[in-house]
Amino acid sequence: MNTTSTSTFAPLKNDTFLRACMRQATDYTPMWMMRQAGRFLPEYRATRAKAGSFMGLATNTDYATEVTLQPLDRFPIDAAILFSDILTVPDAMGLGLSFALGEGPKFAHSVRDEAAVAKLEVPDMAKLQYVFDAVTSIRKALNGRVPLIGFSGSPWTLACYMVEGAGSDDYRLVKTMMYSRPDLMHRILEINAEAVAVYLNHQIEAGAQAVMVFDSWGGVLADGAFQEFSLAYTRRVLAKLHKTWNGATIPSIVFTKGGALWLDEMADLDCNALGLDWTANLTKARALVGGSKALQGNLDPNVLFAPPEKIEAEVIKVLNAFGTPHSGPGLGPTHIFNLGHGISQHTPPEHVAALVEAVHKHSRLMRGAC
Repeated sequence: MNTTSTSTFAPLKNDTFLRACMRQATDYTPMWMMRQAGRFLPEYRATRAKAGSFMGLATNTDYATEVTLQPLDRFPIDAAILFSDILTVPDAMGLGLSFALGEGPKFAHSVRDEAAVAKLEVPDMAKLQYVFDAVTSIRKALNGRVPLIGFSGSPWTLACYMVEGAGSDDYRLVKTMMYSRPDLMHRILEINAEAVAVYLNHQIEAGAQAVMVFDSWGGVLADGAFQEFSLAYTRRVLAKLHKTWNGATIPSIVFTKGGALWLDEMADLDCNALGLDWTANLTKARALVGGSKALQGNLDPNVLFAPPEKIEAEVIKVLNAFGTPHSGPGLGPTHIFNLGHGISQHTPPEHVAALVEAVHKHSRLMRGAC
């Protein structure tokens, strides 16, 4: 058990993101981007080349720290997110994760029958010590600049990769198991939920100041199946998370890509914020769940290929869709600006600079600040 003390870390200078997560008024709308430490930055590509491979990068504390801080050195964003991958947990289960350059993740061993399911167990967290070491290293290197977000894939999303053995465009294998042998599917999800909760708690103990569950493939499920095979297990994870650590509140965020139609059912999740993809309507989302959850999102990442003046116009649309920001006192509807999914590797960095500037500028104007 990691027992990193808050006294190890510098005081936080910019807590805007954390306050927005907890539905407290802020001077402007905080923002960060999914996959902000990544391939759209030339400095990231240079560090990855030095590391030799994606896993070489992710498992090296110094490299993982370096790439996590790279976007913060370029842009005045309001949170850092741990550089890692959602598939570290099944890798630690012995499935053999690898990444070929220019390709997605692949597992050497997939989980497709009773024998493979029977072998699964919650991994020894010592196998993931490189992640926790990176969390502590990044938190120290941030020196209080902004908060650090830890994360994991959801139990369902991990199961998709574990059964398919890689990414998928039709989810045929995992859905075949789900419909044919729901008992096996539930067993995988039970183990994943326990593993994800333990994993996220270790990240919190190592220094993460917020945690996010990426249910990247929840939206591929039919209504009914989503509630049974995804939402129920995300709920299990959230129930076991540290809500505070060393005297600090640790907010949690759940992001289900394609999940906007189930927002009313997510309203009572034991988390602080819900992430939305670009298909969601922020005005309706605020009306549905803004009384209990902060909202995060939801600019289409492809907007960032448009000229800066068009990016600014789209930013204003997103801010206006959320509406008048909460100005206090007490708690109220709050917004964390983000993309509706991960930033594309082809995005021009100068367009990201225009995005960040537009969010901060116009969200201050909405609050009557200069």
